[in-house]
Amino acid sequence: MSRITGIYAISTTQGEPVKAFIPHGLPPAEPALDAAIWARLNEEALTALQRLSAVAGLVPSVEWLLYSAIRKEALLTSQIEGTQATLIDLFDEEAGLAISNTDDVEEVTNYLQAFNWAQEQLRSDTGLPISVRLLSEAHRLLLNGVRGTGKQPGELRRSQNWIGGSRPGTAVFVPPPADLVPGLLADLERYIHADQADLPVLVRIALVHAQFETIHPYLDGNGRIGRLLIAILLEHWQLLPEPLMYLSGFLKQHQSEYYRRLSCIRTEGDWESWVQFFLEAVQSAAHQSEAAVVAVASLVTNDRKRLLAHPKANAISYRLFEMLPTMPRFTVDRVCKILETTFPTASAAIKLLEELGMVKELSGLKKNRTYSYAAYIDLLSQ
Repeated sequence: MSRITGIYAISTTQGEPVKAFIPHGLPPAEPALDAAIWARLNEEALTALQRLSAVAGLVPSVEWLLYSAIRKEALLTSQIEGTQATLIDLFDEEAGLAISNTDDVEEVTNYLQAFNWAQEQLRSDTGLPISVRLLSEAHRLLLNGVRGTGKQPGELRRSQNWIGGSRPGTAVFVPPPADLVPGLLADLERYIHADQADLPVLVRIALVHAQFETIHPYLDGNGRIGRLLIAILLEHWQLLPEPLMYLSGFLKQHQSEYYRRLSCIRTEGDWESWVQFFLEAVQSAAHQSEAAVVAVASLVTNDRKRLLAHPKANAISYRLFEMLPTMPRFTVDRVCKILETTFPTASAAIKLLEELGMVKELSGLKKNRTYSYAAYIDLLSQ
């Protein structure tokens, strides 16, 4: 469907004149979006989210579901931007173990901090609402001390940026001039908080994400902040009670199509194809997250039964087991500290879980041994 979604203005950067794209405000107009074309797909995506919420509600501890889901989203959204860290790297870093790619892991942990901070703000009566201030503070946390730390963390850009190409003149896309960014973001913020009954909530989230990426308000980190915005909108608009879904898995798997659909909004006025892609992404990601919840819950439930049936099982071994889904790599010293127990007692509990085949020793050392809840990590890494 053909529509004009913005205008171009000549902007100069690094001595080169470029055509910067300035998007029209939301919702799309001339013609307006017809939500009826996605009615079935929207219902299927909503049903998938409801199933995910319901299945997660049946699990004894939502804490360990959140532990894994949030870390997978942090990892995958960072990998879209080229970060090479793995889930095991992340678990090792949390366990205090030595890792080789410290910089990449720090980028992932920064995303975790930014997301957790934003969620705390939105859940607090005195916290910030979804706003430019919220996103900019999350951006500051995201770039703190990592690559991009010299690119104005927490601040809207004050210069022209571009996407793709070795110089402005060969860019794939040139976002709006810097002086227009505050006004464009203010319009987007108003759209988020306006009473809108004409479009389904998931469609509105798709529009907001695309508009944010088009504005590209920061010098670095726009993709990760834009995907963080999706996650907090899903909770803000009560589509998920907790961040149980890792949408970035689908977006990473279909990364070139993700970028192409966003680009077609600007070049062809094609909002419809982007919204369709986004709804398909939500449905697929919700199904995948639901399957992961079921698989992890089954593993933990079966392992718990085996432990409780063992004649040597005691309170310490049970407490250790209950911690494994949020501490899948660990040392004896870490167990001593968290369980506030002695080295021999902690070692005995670990040995019991090792005899049952639940944890594996990784280092091969006699001292400073490292252990892993291997089956659990294998499930999460799929």
